[in-house]
Amino acid sequence: MVKYQAMKNIRPAGRHLFTIGEDLIQDKYAAIVELVKNSYDADSSDVTIIFDKRQEEKITITIEDHGHGMTLADVEKKWLVPSTDNKLRGRTSPKGRIMQGKKGIGRYAANILGDDLLMETTNEEGETTTVYIDWEMFFRHEYLDQVEILIESEYTGKPSGTILVMNRIIDINDVNRDWSISDIDSLRFELKKLIPPQTDSTYDHSFLMKLKTYGYFDSDEYEINEEISPYPIRELYDYRISGQIDKQGLGTLKFENKKIAKIEEEIDFNFGPTNCGAINVDIRVYDRDRDGIEQLIRRGLKDEISGNYVSNIEARRLLNEVNGIGVYRNGFRIRPLGNPENDWLKLNEQRVQNPSMKIGSNQVIGYVHIESEEKSGLEEKSARDGLKNNDHYKSLRFLTQKIILELEKRRFSYRRKMTKPSMENKIEKEIDRLYDYSALENNVSNFLNKSGIPNDQVEVVKSFIAKEAEQKNEVVESIRKTVAIYQGQATIGKIVNIVLHEGRRPLNYFKNQIPNLKFWMERNISDPSDATQEKVLQITQGITENSNSFVTLFNKLDPLSSKRKTTKNIFDLPKAILKAIDIFSFEFELKGIDISCEMPSVLDFYGWEQDVITIFTNLIDNSLYWMDSVKVEEKRIKIIVTNVEKNIQIDYFDSGPGIEKYLLDDALIFDPDFSAKSEGSGLGLPISGEAADRNGFSLTALENETGAHFRLDFEYNDEEE
Repeated sequence: MVKYQAMKNIRPAGRHLFTIGEDLIQDKYAAIVELVKNSYDADSSDVTIIFDKRQEEKITITIEDHGHGMTLADVEKKWLVPSTDNKLRGRTSPKGRIMQGKKGIGRYAANILGDDLLMETTNEEGETTTVYIDWEMFFRHEYLDQVEILIESEYTGKPSGTILVMNRIIDINDVNRDWSISDIDSLRFELKKLIPPQTDSTYDHSFLMKLKTYGYFDSDEYEINEEISPYPIRELYDYRISGQIDKQGLGTLKFENKKIAKIEEEIDFNFGPTNCGAINVDIRVYDRDRDGIEQLIRRGLKDEISGNYVSNIEARRLLNEVNGIGVYRNGFRIRPLGNPENDWLKLNEQRVQNPSMKIGSNQVIGYVHIESEEKSGLEEKSARDGLKNNDHYKSLRFLTQKIILELEKRRFSYRRKMTKPSMENKIEKEIDRLYDYSALENNVSNFLNKSGIPNDQVEVVKSFIAKEAEQKNEVVESIRKTVAIYQGQATIGKIVNIVLHEGRRPLNYFKNQIPNLKFWMERNISDPSDATQEKVLQITQGITENSNSFVTLFNKLDPLSSKRKTTKNIFDLPKAILKAIDIFSFEFELKGIDISCEMPSVLDFYGWEQDVITIFTNLIDNSLYWMDSVKVEEKRIKIIVTNVEKNIQIDYFDSGPGIEKYLLDDALIFDPDFSAKSEGSGLGLPISGEAADRNGFSLTALENETGAHFRLDFEYNDEEE
């Protein structure tokens, strides 16, 4: 047998460049963007993109810049070398711009745009090098090194720069081979969104992009000839949050509200290590209700061509077209993040859960600037269609959502002040108002008296009204009980994780040991012995212990069950608080939380025990969440109950991050639509507030430098005594 051995070279196939171009560049818009980035990297002051349809069934695309151009050696040793590491090794241009490309493939986007390519590049010494490529040659040859490319070079003395000319025969059956006016509008959208806000210091804002057309309209005056600039709507926001966050998650954000006189607020932000490097954010939000759209127009939203104010419909259409939060690196957007249909932050999912507070993707125009892959771990996909879905990307998404939440909370506070009174929407008061007949009784009495109706007959009419009111009060009480039941059920949803924690261990024991019990019992029947009986006894004792765990768990949850709510009765207030604490005993131990109580051994109270348990279940649930979210070192909860003369006061403290002052001033945390949690329901504290009201307590949140502080106050009246 003859052994074959030889040294061979890897020979890329002729169509390899099409794999680089067509397979790795997302679409024809991305192809233009890649070539624009090359002009930026060449230190050009501008780039002009021209679409020429003056020849029948043919389109010519020209991209021209005034950069430093290339020498003959640059063309031969860099431009013609796929995947060159030239830009990877030199991360800045001669004039200090941060290079956009680094994979060495962007220039091959040209094969998506034309059937051929003519490149003319002139360096700063006046040497002009011309390259002509017929892309069909790469299909006609088996290997890449068999393709011969014509290169010419001579001194011309022309100004430096590069011109790319691409011709394509239009095929009416292939829309991708054509550029319609609609396609050019889409490109204009891409180019406008390519420009980051002026606050991005990594991008050279002197770089201008120009767009021209020929042969698209009957008259030259209608042809496109414009300098690309950001959409003016970007400066007409209602709310904005912006600033820099370092890799440790620390920074100062600025919140702006333009709805009335401009309001600004600085926010000290502390997220903890980001796992995605430092970021720079600029997020602008627009109210889309009728009044919000009209204010947007009044602030100066005009048509770019006519200069006239746009209509309400046009304003909404523009928001639909330009909305989205883009991700930028080195001054250029990473497509498709930020496209209207690309809700990478899942804003719409969150808005469905809480439309009053959360913003949707069609309400926001924003920008998140990230660091290099080396610093952030955020890697672009090879196909230039976004970022890889790794842990760093997930961290970026979560961090950005937390920043948006700071805007949402302040926007909600402002809108709440403008649209509804703070305390008049309490459920209890609304129910009482619904069946309050006192105003009706007074109006009827006055009318009858003025009409000369005898007093005895007036009193009869008033008695009818009083009787109807009494009957309706029974209905009110039934409604009040039903509301309380549903509130109790909502609270149960918050402690499902406790059930899972405490229930998983006994369930696993049953699953694993019951088959063993069957085995040892059968063994004991066939061959009884002390050893087999001991095995059976051990397993049965374990089953008993784990069954008791379930009984204990269900007893903890029983006060919150959906059984019919009983009437008020006397119960031991401290004991009810301890029942709520006991629900979380497993989690306290698991998370190392110190909970202490100072309260009377017995304190009789007339009300609903279930409501008191609901109040403290929600307060504790909130404390656990916030102490976890900010990773506090010492996790503490303290409850103090005092009973002095005619007043019961309960103070609840935790060692979490506390509550921001503006939320305390507005009592915003008790609004059913508000939640300071990224994915919170906003129900916990409103439910606690309603339960407190039902029992005669007032529940308030107080300012505290070392965590949250809630107070429950109850004052006895003479009837209750």
